[in-house]
Amino acid sequence: MRSERSKVRRVPKRASYDVERVYAILDKECVCQIGFVSEGHPVVIPTIYGRKGDQLYFHGANASRMLQHMEEGAPVSINVTMTNALVLARSAFHHSLNYESVTLFGTATQVEDREEKLRALEIISEQVLPGRWQEVRQPSEKELQVTRLMRFPISEGAAKVRDEGVNDDKEDYELGIWAGLVPIVRSFGKPLPDDRLQEGVALPASVKRLSCCGAASNTNKL
Repeated sequence: MRSERSKVRRVPKRASYDVERVYAILDKECVCQIGFVSEGHPVVIPTIYGRKGDQLYFHGANASRMLQHMEEGAPVSINVTMTNALVLARSAFHHSLNYESVTLFGTATQVEDREEKLRALEIISEQVLPGRWQEVRQPSEKELQVTRLMRFPISEGAAKVRDEGVNDDKEDYELGIWAGLVPIVRSFGKPLPDDRLQEGVALPASVKRLSCCGAASNTNKL
């Protein structure tokens, strides 16, 4: 995965080019930021994604500017970042964040085969909420026709992780200022039913797992 453009230059000890480490971070999230150049200007657009093996999948409307650029072979950079803790130092200068991130480089190709499009949509759905795909109506032919699917190979990039405490200057440790970590915890709240939900419709298993455990666990990655 390592290349000249994916080489981490700032604090390289935090970098990892191990593909399994990259996969592990990607599997914890479902939203990425995609950067590309449009009409001579840099653009960054957030989008949901799904991973299966060494491929990422994205979807959107046929009119999507980002997906049109990707279909034309334009190079893109993809970033996924999780912030895990505030690092509060004694000095303003040494405040930081603990985080896990992945940055990828490459080009994408359009998925045109109908069966692969359906599989890709399922992969994306399962990345967001495991088990939900089997609980809902499947895409119609019209919906498939107006949806563009892109496949992006995970072949060039790097992970970067900060997982440590406060790093103050030696003399600042004598200051009477509180310092430490404040963990950032993401959880799901109580499900709110749609106003037009039919009477007697029970909470589905996928949502129950969120409510009971606080987070979903992706299991479709091998």
